[in-house]
Amino acid sequence: MFTKAIVRTPCRNMINGLTTANIGLPDYSLAVKQHQAYIQALKQCGLEVLTLEADEDFPDSTFVEDTALLTKHCAVITNPGAYSRKNEIIEIEKVIQKFYPYIERIEEPGTVEAGDIMMVGNHFYIGISERTNEYGAQQMIDILNKYKMTGSKVRLKKVLHLKTGTSYLEKNNLVASGEFLSKPEFQKFDLLKIEDDENYAANCVWINGTVLFPKRFPKAKKMIENAGYKTIEVDVSEFQKLDGGLSCLSLRF
Repeated sequence: MFTKAIVRTPCRNMINGLTTANIGLPDYSLAVKQHQAYIQALKQCGLEVLTLEADEDFPDSTFVEDTALLTKHCAVITNPGAYSRKNEIIEIEKVIQKFYPYIERIEEPGTVEAGDIMMVGNHFYIGISERTNEYGAQQMIDILNKYKMTGSKVRLKKVLHLKTGTSYLEKNNLVASGEFLSKPEFQKFDLLKIEDDENYAANCVWINGTVLFPKRFPKAKKMIENAGYKTIEVDVSEFQKLDGGLSCLSLRF
């Protein structure tokens, strides 16, 4: 069960954020409203939410998930693969120190963005991507092992982050789209297939029995509800324009 979440208010400079989406620039005012609705959804799931102020120095800083991995036993401060995001971790570490006595760090030449990490119990799947490299993934596995947890590497071909295309919903159910449907390491799960025309919906978030789900993907939503989950729809259209999704917008622990 999760009890807390850390989020960061979008900054006006988000229009200069990194993106490959090619679906237009985000509307800042709308993004702020959507972020507030996202916070309310987290609270509906029973979480106490700590909201950090916007940081105009970092256009992508609202995507706090990438800056740290928060586990039951320790926190790991990452080293983002995008150069413009590397110093986001400085303030995040100060915040996380209030909650975690044991803090580890990913060091150069390793890079890790936690959007590439999916937790399944005490095991963590780590995507090897443009943002997370072999050195960083191995450092993360070594840290997990130190705290009696495990990790394994998953090579990505098409998506930005591992959780862009797959999400674990507990009860052995794995939402998957595209390349993740045929990954050998995921065949032991009950796969909930997301159709190509709704692949953005593969990034959803299980929180205490409820699944936060992006708005406007009716087929995928119905499938997840038919699998026995309560859902809360959240509109994150402006964050989609920056390659971001529901999981990216919070650190849950």
